[in-house]
Amino acid sequence: MDNNGNASGVKRKRDRKAKQPAAAAPENNKHHHAPSSSLANNAAAASDSPDPEPANSSPAPRRRGRKSRRVRNEPPSDVDAVSPPRRGGPKGVPNGGAEPHAPAELSVEVPAAVDPLRWEQVVKVMPSMDAVVKVFCVHTEPNFSLPWQRKRQYSSSSSGFIIGGRRVLTNAHSVEHHTQVKLKKRGSDTKYLATVLAIGNECDMAMLTVEDDEFWEGVSPVEFGPLPALQDAVTVVGYPIGGDTISVTSGVVSRIEILSYVHGSTELLGLQIDAAINSGNSGGPAFNDKGKCVGIAFQSLKHEDAENIGYVIPTPVIKHFIEDYEKNGEYTGFPILGVEWQKMENPDLRKAMGMKADQKGVRIRRVEPTAPESGCLQPSDIIVSFDGINIANDGTVPFRHGERIGFSYLVSQKYTGEKARVKVLRNSKIHEFNIKLATHKRLIPAHIKGRPPSYYIVAGFVFTAVSVPYLRSEYGKDYEYDAPVKLLDKHLHAMAQSTDEQLVVLSQVLVADINIGYEEIVNIQVLTFNGTPIKNLKHLAAMVEQCNEEFMKFDLEYDQVVVLETKTAKDATLDILTTHCIPSAMSDDLKA
Repeated sequence: MDNNGNASGVKRKRDRKAKQPAAAAPENNKHHHAPSSSLANNAAAASDSPDPEPANSSPAPRRRGRKSRRVRNEPPSDVDAVSPPRRGGPKGVPNGGAEPHAPAELSVEVPAAVDPLRWEQVVKVMPSMDAVVKVFCVHTEPNFSLPWQRKRQYSSSSSGFIIGGRRVLTNAHSVEHHTQVKLKKRGSDTKYLATVLAIGNECDMAMLTVEDDEFWEGVSPVEFGPLPALQDAVTVVGYPIGGDTISVTSGVVSRIEILSYVHGSTELLGLQIDAAINSGNSGGPAFNDKGKCVGIAFQSLKHEDAENIGYVIPTPVIKHFIEDYEKNGEYTGFPILGVEWQKMENPDLRKAMGMKADQKGVRIRRVEPTAPESGCLQPSDIIVSFDGINIANDGTVPFRHGERIGFSYLVSQKYTGEKARVKVLRNSKIHEFNIKLATHKRLIPAHIKGRPPSYYIVAGFVFTAVSVPYLRSEYGKDYEYDAPVKLLDKHLHAMAQSTDEQLVVLSQVLVADINIGYEEIVNIQVLTFNGTPIKNLKHLAAMVEQCNEEFMKFDLEYDQVVVLETKTAKDATLDILTTHCIPSAMSDDLKA
């Protein structure tokens, strides 16, 4: 048989060139004619294992004329195509009857085939790769639809890397709702218990540490590099799905701009790369060509019209998270300006607002009542500059040579509690304010920061505070399309009037005789109780518990009303809790 699977008696194709005898080794042709690049790749792959075996070692000398058993399992080459001899008959002679080469001529020196530059690159990247760890986490998420219990626990694996100060960085969503976190180093068979020091949901980062001193032995921390430029090469290292060992994917930086962080529901600086980022890569570092970390892989774009679009948290965001923890002993978050603004690109709009031809800026639409800026900034003010940097009519500021970026980048570089100089144009006059920056207070928060959800039950009516995890639990990942319109409107546009304000809804009705006729009420906002507006869930629970009136009246959205007799409702609550195996009528945070 030849290499194409044809019988040995079939003629060869005319255009096939005969192989040179000096280059061909009988019966080992397949082994000793691999390209040098293949040998180098095999050597590089073998370097990942603790004790690599030598590749393509020379076979031991054998008797002349006797075939090797190893060759019997492989198809012979065109030159070696002979019919197997019968037992006791004349043996087939390879190479057309020519004498076979001496065994000494069959040996191939592997180092000569390996590119020295390739080995230098492997050795150079090796210390950085050794600092990449695999993160094992057991999650126990709260059940937001049944807030008195938790969901079934599940496990996940992701990536992380070691930094200075005996710390490890990974993604926040990798350890969200964790009950146990373990780390495993590259080439090790031991998993070490880890402690979560801080979780930054806005920037999707988490900081871990390990108490066992053995974990830190023989590992050098990763060093951070500068913000890369467009078309700079990046290498993403981690432990994605598809295998258990470390994985390396390469690409270039294709975009640098303010990105939407899916986990944090915020907008921060981010890098777009064309290297593959798959499930399990989350938390892994992205290295530049000098072996310095320039980012953390955290999300990718899955769309039928897009391929190989991954996103990386850049070093300015990473350093902000680390320095915030070092300054305050905890994560305090990224501050915001606390305003909604409008572009001023229309010339008539600029003229109507009293702007001169050389003046640029953005118009303030609304100011958040809970933000410190509410004491000085006003709607229709024109923000001209932030910390001395002029803002363009489209809301951008100079970034690097030939690049512009949204001015929110300047705000995110600050720390919570720091002050910034904001210059505004009001009634054709320039005003300058020193504003203390603070974090964002959302009416419907994106996270509950690891706390169990709050709830209150009376007469089978389950009340809870709305959050993004609650909407996701009730309506799935597409909650932005399936949730009630009024809840979505408040989620997207409503502003909290006080720091403790919550959106309280009647989540569901646990059916009992006391609540006949109210069974179909689901996820409707509660506006007042006995005529008093509701501030938050704790306020509602306190008013119900202290109610001495004959009836309890709940005014709901869409002009719906729920009326219960006070004494009968409170007496029925205990029986309903027992029926549904609910340990308490309210969550622990409402009892304080």
